[in-house]
Amino acid sequence: MYMTGILLRRATLALAATAILVLTMLPTAQAADAFKMGVVDPQAVLEKSKAGKKALDGFKEYVATRQKLLAGDEEELRNQEKTLKDQMAKLSDTEKKEKETQFRVKVQDFQKRAQEFNQELQGKQKELLDDYMKRISSATKTVAEKGGFTLVVDKGSEQVVKIVIYHKDTIDITEQVIKEFDRVNSK
Repeated sequence: MYMTGILLRRATLALAATAILVLTMLPTAQAADAFKMGVVDPQAVLEKSKAGKKALDGFKEYVATRQKLLAGDEEELRNQEKTLKDQMAKLSDTEKKEKETQFRVKVQDFQKRAQEFNQELQGKQKELLDDYMKRISSATKTVAEKGGFTLVVDKGSEQVVKIVIYHKDTIDITEQVIKEFDRVNSK
């Protein structure tokens, strides 16, 4: 989920920079009276919400199924390699070269499938994250509007760039966002 954090942080970093720019343009007294800030952890929303857990579990199951297929192919290649080594002494030079060439082609096919699998997983992960980030943003907006927040910032995590270094627990709206996220996505 390291990739998840990076994608989420890029989007919120731009938002935070914009918010800071807007704040510097407001008169100080007006900003102090009208400004209410909150923080949210989108990663926690994804991991702790019912809909997020379900999506992550589905993704993990998909990955496990694909990995089992690749592991079976890899085991088959190992067995063929062992068989080939056992037969080498009995084969002529021409047959050895032919068998080695056939085996190399099978290894290359396996490597290609593994690479395609990784690309497919990255695509599915990005698709999942993009979809859920939109939903999390929507839930965050609803909570922020109900709570009168002017700005909500991604508080970051230890795995990626931390946008918020310190905040009081009272401004963390992550649990409220999880509840809103589950309410909207329970259908």
